Amino acid sequence: MYEWQKQIQTIVDEIDKCIKNYNSEDLTLKSLSNSLGYSEFYMTRKFKEIAGIQFRDYLRYRKLGFALKEIRDTDRNIVNIAFDYGFSSHEAFTRAFKKAYGITPTEYRKNPKPVVLRTKISPFDRYFLGLGEIGMIKSTEDIKTYFITIPAHKFLHIKNYESNGYWDFWEKQSVIEGQDCDTICGLLDSIKGKLDDDEGSESDASSGQVMAYINDSKGRLCDWGFLRTECYGVRLPIDYNGEIPPQMQMIDIPEGEYIVFEHGRFDYEQEHRSLEEKIEKAMSEFSFEDTGYSYDKEEGRIMYFHFDPERYWKYIRPVKRVE
Repeated sequence: MYEWQKQIQTIVDEIDKCIKNYNSEDLTLKSLSNSLGYSEFYMTRKFKEIAGIQFRDYLRYRKLGFALKEIRDTDRNIVNIAFDYGFSSHEAFTRAFKKAYGITPTEYRKNPKPVVLRTKISPFDRYFLGLGEIGMIKSTEDIKTYFITIPAHKFLHIKNYESNGYWDFWEKQSVIEGQDCDTICGLLDSIKGKLDDDEGSESDASSGQVMAYINDSKGRLCDWGFLRTECYGVRLPIDYNGEIPPQMQMIDIPEGEYIVFEHGRFDYEQEHRSLEEKIEKAMSEFSFEDTGYSYDKEEGRIMYFHFDPERYWKYIRPVKRVE
């Protein structure tokens, strides 16, 4: 089973690569199945079995998602965008777009409200599948520690008072209507202007979405000895005035001082677990002596967790000045 999940992951990665390069010739069921040495029928059946969605539907939604961002972020002619992403006509593109998002491309360009994009699926994830870390290599890069001041901004998010960790968070959210991982990530992915977005990155984790932990007396006791609530969302400019999806909430985060524990790029499959332990150890053993700071456990302070194997792993924790 794991081998087939790897195979489908290869197909998923190739789909995104072809869409980004406007390469429709290699973006066919025949071409992709031939690359794995299987029949179209067998590959289609395995794709649905493992990915939970028909191949043709996933492909269409991913094309529409890429096209939507071009409509949102550029002034390119909509007809040209439609052709670039393999649609035969403006009419065919408009029908597919409206069916997927409930709005026409022209209407969306005028008013880019949040919609649920089909985010990239990950059928092969060692941790989700319980395989753990390979452990073949260990990064020699040290963890950088430094203080920063983060300007005032907004945080659009969902929260869970009971969860403990990323996987547990999404498992608990999955039973709440409209707050499952696909829906929330799809909505957040469609929002323009995210402070942590990096559209130019090749990473799949570059859409500006972050895990966060808010000091909260209603929350769960964490390993660091205080109460917190786990959240997932995006940071937005302080003057952001776009539409807020009904299942989310927006809060203002005032300017504040933070300490950052950061490690550079890493191999997700081979270093995830050991690097997590390394950073946790660095945070627990950090000495604030002679820094003039201490961790801030005040109600409402927020900590961000940025996870992007192609760029970094970092915790940004709130601090306060001490006498």
